[in-house]
Amino acid sequence: MTARPPAETPVTLKGGDMPALSALLMKPRKARACFVLAHGAGAGMTHPFMAEVAADLYRHGVATLRFQFPFMQRGGRRPDSPVTAHAAIRAAVAEARQRCRGLPIVAGGKSFGGRMTSQAQAGKPLTGVVGLVFLGFPLHPSGKPSTARAEHLKDVQVPMLFVHGTQDKLAEPALLRGVVKRRRSLATAHRVDGADHGFHVPARSGRTDREVVTDIARVVSDWIGSLGS
Repeated sequence: MTARPPAETPVTLKGGDMPALSALLMKPRKARACFVLAHGAGAGMTHPFMAEVAADLYRHGVATLRFQFPFMQRGGRRPDSPVTAHAAIRAAVAEARQRCRGLPIVAGGKSFGGRMTSQAQAGKPLTGVVGLVFLGFPLHPSGKPSTARAEHLKDVQVPMLFVHGTQDKLAEPALLRGVVKRRRSLATAHRVDGADHGFHVPARSGRTDREVVTDIARVVSDWIGSLGS
């Protein structure tokens, strides 16, 4: 029998001139941390990958707050400017601190959401955030290998976890290894063999996409647990 998915609590984010944004809180009764989980440029907070990661983290005792960026809220296709995205992230982190008082807060997310979070952290540390998690960090455009998008990471002074697929066309493995190596003690990487940017794996891998998500949630949970050690 398939386990019933955890209950989600609808939340509304407000702040400054930003429009009200929809969010979803998934909080275990005995949560040990909260992950502010931002979506990517192509799909919102309810995308199956986002929902499955949140549900699996719940089973590991990690709360999640997923939220919509303004462009996704209004049904647009063009991602928000960094200024707008950063404001949404700061509002989500502030809400997480209120909803998960006393718990460690980590932030990050899928692709665009993770990169916008790291930019926000580099510009001005997100209050209460003790670590960043990137699920498919978009290091460069497809077919244009570069590390320019990672330059701001030198200003991030909290631990970072990079979860990436070895077939990710937006993060050439050797370049990402170099990025992680340069941050030494603050950066950790976990590679998902055969996975692409969306963490899809081919049938010949012997694993399903769902199994990959389960593994990702375990890795993230373990890493969060290590932050206090």
